[in-house]
Amino acid sequence: MSIDATSATQFRLDGKVSVITGGGSGIGRAIALRFAAAGSIVRIFDLNRVEAENVAAEIGQAGGNAAAFACDVTDQAVVRKVFGEVFQLNRVHILVNNAGVSHIGNVETTTESDFDRILRVNVKGYYNCIQACAGHMKSGGGGVILNIASIAATAGLADRFAYSTSKGAVLAMTMSVARDYVQHNIRCNCISPARVHTPFVDGYLQKNYPGREKEMFEKLSKTQPMGRMGEPHEVAALAHFLCSDDAAFITGSDYPLDGGFLRLHG
Repeated sequence: MSIDATSATQFRLDGKVSVITGGGSGIGRAIALRFAAAGSIVRIFDLNRVEAENVAAEIGQAGGNAAAFACDVTDQAVVRKVFGEVFQLNRVHILVNNAGVSHIGNVETTTESDFDRILRVNVKGYYNCIQACAGHMKSGGGGVILNIASIAATAGLADRFAYSTSKGAVLAMTMSVARDYVQHNIRCNCISPARVHTPFVDGYLQKNYPGREKEMFEKLSKTQPMGRMGEPHEVAALAHFLCSDDAAFITGSDYPLDGGFLRLHG
């Protein structure tokens, strides 16, 4: 039985430049660390420059190549400027749209300003980055775009009206981009996680359930059939595969990463 020569270097990203938005914390940080460990040159975009620089330093200390950029993904002029800075030095091979915000409320309790903010970050932010990158990838011979969506895009989650709306748009955006750019060797997929244990979750519990954090953490964890939340590194592992050449035949797909929530819940 012969061994495939590529098996020893599966999922390597050597020489590939990755832009990861919201890479300063949570899922974005985990993706940045994972990609750097696989050999990618990582460019971390985050509204919080300090957090982005901390992750870049962490990668550098481990022997990787990373740089941090302050970027408000909702501002198209800023997005174009920051991408322009990256393009001057590198060809971008991979874009991971991860920067996002959450919101709790139904349609009646969601204010117009809340709704606008969620769409501005979670939908327009993704659009701004894809628009800034698509032509560059096309002229460079191809690339990979990965959007972080959510099971909220396809499941009816209570009190997640604006968030679900935004992630439904991300899912549709993914399919549209995949179709429009398949002939240009640009793949576009999305990952739809269920609840993932990030600093956002901890902050939410501290703010809304002071003194009951552990109790509510357990309750939220048990909403998934596996009885726990996902971990950022698990999202990063799937992102790593989807952005590697080993996934070259995959485009226009949504990958639930949900501990069985969509199929086994109830």
